[in-house]
Amino acid sequence: MAELINLFSYPFMIRALVTGTAISFCAALLGVILVLKRYSMIGHGLADVAFAAVSLAVALGLSASQHIFITLPVVIAASFVIMNLTRRGAKGDVAIGMVSTGALSAGVIITAVSKGFNVDVYNYMFGSILAADESDMYLSLAVVAIVLVIFVICYNRLFLITYDESFAEASGINVTFYQFLISFLTALTIVIGMKIMGTLLISSLIIFPAITARRLVHSFKSLVCLSAIVSVLCFFAGLCLSYFLNLPTGASVVAANIILCAVVSLLTVRKVR
Repeated sequence: MAELINLFSYPFMIRALVTGTAISFCAALLGVILVLKRYSMIGHGLADVAFAAVSLAVALGLSASQHIFITLPVVIAASFVIMNLTRRGAKGDVAIGMVSTGALSAGVIITAVSKGFNVDVYNYMFGSILAADESDMYLSLAVVAIVLVIFVICYNRLFLITYDESFAEASGINVTFYQFLISFLTALTIVIGMKIMGTLLISSLIIFPAITARRLVHSFKSLVCLSAIVSVLCFFAGLCLSYFLNLPTGASVVAANIILCAVVSLLTVRKVR
């Protein structure tokens, strides 16, 4: 217990805890909708776009604090492109695959012709506890406040859009607006969270908590609440594991999510039998 208290006496750990908790919370709420709508891989696709944007920022000689001025608009634009492609008839996985593979190849080419895989690019790929600064912390708190307000105010509309788009449109709900809003918030979450989780693993925060919660509850409200709790607890466990065992943060958080998901799956299978 004393070691745990001492752990969070360091300013960089407080920043990582606050930023990661906020991002985990946002990713879990958005993840419920994305998983149920079968758009869960959009997190992975936007992470690939973020990698390309970071590679471009590094090639341009921007500092780590300035990377967001490149990554944020690029990732948001990519999320809108994916959503627009699906609105025009492309299947979700096809649209995500087209954008993500194109962006990933662009990122590799940019990295190869510039300075190669330096420390900045490596940290963005795999995540680092030290990566989050105060601006990331405050931005993550702003994003979580926005997401929470939207879920509280627009809960009924989000519920209808998730389960029955046709009925939502017939009820006068602007489905397109909410689809683009969800993609916009997902892009924000990816950009802020990739410093700690890494571009290769940030999508796990969208997928695993929703899957784990879905094993235990069935109502939309319970699913949203439990997914958020699972995501935050797994991030905390992964962060502690990362610090004490000197492991990459993103991988540790994913490991915590996988272990919990496996345990819940085994318990629910036995219960059914």
